[in-house]
Amino acid sequence: MESWRDHGIVLAVRAHGEGGAVVSVLTETYGRHAGYVRGAGSSRLRGILEPGNLVQAEWRSRVADQLGSFAIEPERAITGPLLGDPLKLAALTSACALCDFALPEREAHPGLFHGLLALLDTMGNDDIWAAAYVMWEIAFMRELGFGLDFSRCVAGGDSSRLAYISPKSGRAVSVDAAAPYKEKLLPLPGFLKSPGLDGAGLAGRDDVLTGLKMTAYFLEHWVFVHHTRGLPEPRLILQDRFERMGQAA
Repeated sequence: MESWRDHGIVLAVRAHGEGGAVVSVLTETYGRHAGYVRGAGSSRLRGILEPGNLVQAEWRSRVADQLGSFAIEPERAITGPLLGDPLKLAALTSACALCDFALPEREAHPGLFHGLLALLDTMGNDDIWAAAYVMWEIAFMRELGFGLDFSRCVAGGDSSRLAYISPKSGRAVSVDAAAPYKEKLLPLPGFLKSPGLDGAGLAGRDDVLTGLKMTAYFLEHWVFVHHTRGLPEPRLILQDRFERMGQAA
């Protein structure tokens, strides 16, 4: 009998059989892992198995390469407090979907586990959470081997005046160096020029939308380039919500 126990963030729940579900979690030690949960549709488990919630997951299987089953216990409810905020809930759902669709199963990514948990913790801060989400997507891509570089101008221009990013290389371009072909470049939101979360509090709705469009391009053309469906639907919904906010303003 194979078994382990670990912290996990619920990523997805897919109904399977009568009252059960195949649950995908991102664990600290074992990466993205799936298992069958009996009674997943019960009133006790339904609230626990919301994407984004932190749980204790105990996995068991007769052999290591089978689906196996999960025994799930709650550790921290993260989704519940966001149910009254559709935009934050869309961001949470998008982050979970990106992990569920892009991460290889059973490949350890402790950095992504802690990064996703940190992102979910920022949801309580109205000033920075949206910009933090864009930064999380950049870190997510970097962890998968698709790093963007905002440290200097790829064309040798003034690195203190970075304003664009090359869709080919994923590297920043300054205002002066970009002048001859800026229509072919992606705008670089200003808050990404500051280290860490320093600029996040200054990011407005338009800055965040610019960031989402930028990361969407690289997610689609780099991370999900071989996925027939392209970007996961929750990610498309998130960006659409920000665009609708701009139209309504």
